[in-house]
Parts: sequence; structure tokens; C-alpha cells
Amino acid sequence: MKYIQKQLNDKTILITGGAGFIGSNLALYFQEHHPGCKVVVFDAFRSTEHFSNGNLKSFGHFKNLIGFDGEVISGDINDKKALKKLRDEYHFDYIFHQAAISDTTVLEQDLMVKTNVNAFKDLLDLALLHRANMVYASSAATYGDAPSPQKVGCEAPSNAYGFSKLMMDNIAREYMQKQKKISIVGLRYFNVYGAREYFKNKTASTVIQFAHQMLFGKAPKLFEGSDKILRDFIYIEDVIQANIKAMHPKKSGIYNVGTGLARSFQDICDILQHELQSNFAIEYIPNPYIGQYQFHTEADIADTVENLGYQPNFTLEEGIKAYLPEIKRLFDTEVSLG
Repeated sequence: MKYIQKQLNDKTILITGGAGFIGSNLALYFQEHHPGCKVVVFDAFRSTEHFSNGNLKSFGHFKNLIGFDGEVISGDINDKKALKKLRDEYHFDYIFHQAAISDTTVLEQDLMVKTNVNAFKDLLDLALLHRANMVYASSAATYGDAPSPQKVGCEAPSNAYGFSKLMMDNIAREYMQKQKKISIVGLRYFNVYGAREYFKNKTASTVIQFAHQMLFGKAPKLFEGSDKILRDFIYIEDVIQANIKAMHPKKSGIYNVGTGLARSFQDICDILQHELQSNFAIEYIPNPYIGQYQFHTEADIADTVENLGYQPNFTLEEGIKAYLPEIKRLFDTEVSLG
């Protein structure tokens, strides 16, 4: 679906983290719906490097960009020389900043802040220099365990990742107040699921993890009381819609991107059981994260609707149904053969 009618012919778009989940979906969206624009993907791509928690340092994967015919640059947003090249050799009209350490369990706070906060300021300076409208990824993790519905201005991050995203938002607000040459929009994503998340490994959504367990013939494992653990699950197509509409907002700002409706992990299992025509006896296990776990997230999207023209199109049932062909393809081509 094309979300804006504005012509983007001869415009140049930078997508940092463009080989990741949301970034790659953006890149392919522009290619399909606005073929007259030039898209530059900048991504660190994955290597063999891991954090101390055992997870990969980068989830960027070339397979997310199969079919993409724009320009691809391998680089780190912490690398000043790489950013200088972007500044001097290109002229961007729009910047979508998706690159980040997005693993909420990462313990290296120094690298988290350097990557998510300090490098963001450098990219804002690049946007100002090029007069490029900036859309960047914030996160619902800024809210921590704040009561629902979560509303911008009521933040209480409970981990270093949420803290780093809140610091990004603080910097963005300073830039919004000081200049009016460009628009700056921060999008606080809630629980996103959909195509091209598979290479996030253990941090991919429970939708794909539960589905692959079922396709393997295994009963999914849920925390005890999962019918009372609620999240605002949002399908990737609606996240892309929000990003595209944020290119030309009524006003700069920080906006929630969710459905405005909380659903349970139990709901996900029940929907998958129905769609896959299975009847597993779900295994319930103790929740080891009590005290450091969000038990209810629900986005207040009134400002997002008002200022971006955003309107979620997919219920959880509709999103999972739309996603299942890709989940099955990945099971056949990646999981069962791996």
C-alpha cells in the first residue's frame, strides 16, 4: 500500500540500519512505491562479534535485502570517518535512522549510550547540514513499567536500552526547539512483528518463535499467567505506514506507534493454533523476570493519529494471518534446514 502521494522522484533517502528488520522493509517499500528516488542503505551488517550476553552485536543480514537494487554501504554509525563520507559525498533529502543496539539485555552500557545516543547527535547534525527531514526509531522501552495507556511524557525506563532511547528523545527535542528548517520525528515502536525479523534470532517476536515451535511439532512455552501479560503488538506494515507519514508531519515530535490495544501472549498462541490447525497443550513455566518485566503496554496513539495521519490497519489476528506465509517459508528454507 502506498502511504503518501507526494512524488519523491530525484530525492535521496538514507536508511541507517537498512539491513535490519524495519530498515530493510523501508528500503524495499521505497523501491516498490517510489522507484524514482535513490535509496542508500547504511548498515554494520553482522559479523562473528558478540556481546557479553552471548547475542550478536549486529542483526543486519544481507538476506533481508535480497531484491533491493539501491546502494548498500557497510559501516558503523560510531565511525566518524564513515559519517563524514555520508556528509561529503551525498546530499540526502530524508534520513530514516533505524540503526541501534536494540537488544534490551545488553549489559555494555557504555557502548549502548555511545551507539544509540552520541551517534544520533552526529546524524542530527548531518540532517541539519543537508536539510533532510529526520525520522528516527525511539522505543516503548522508554516507558518501563509505567501504567497503561503509555503516553509521551510519562517515561520510566527500566533498562539501559530504554534509557538510551529516552536520551535520544531529549536530544531530538532540543534540536526541534532550536531550528525549524527540517522536521524531526521520533517513533516509539511498541512490540513489532512481521517479515524480515527472523535474523534478530532470540530477540525476534514471540509470533515467529511460537509459530516455528509449533511447526516443529513442539508445544510453545508460556510464562505462568500469560493471559494477563499484555502487550501492544503491531504488524510491520503499520510501522512502515507510520514512518512514511512521519516524512511530512503536521509538526515535529515524538509519537507512539502501536495499535492502541493490548493483547496477551496467550492470544498469540491461540491465534496461531487456529491458523495452523493445531491443538498443542501449552506448557506454562515460572516467569523469572518478575520485577523487571513489562506486564501491560498499550500505546496512546491520539497524537500520532492527529499529527501524522496514522491509523493502524491490522488487528493481531489480521497481522498474524498475513505473516504466516512468510513464517512458513522461513521454516522451510532456514529453520528446518539449519
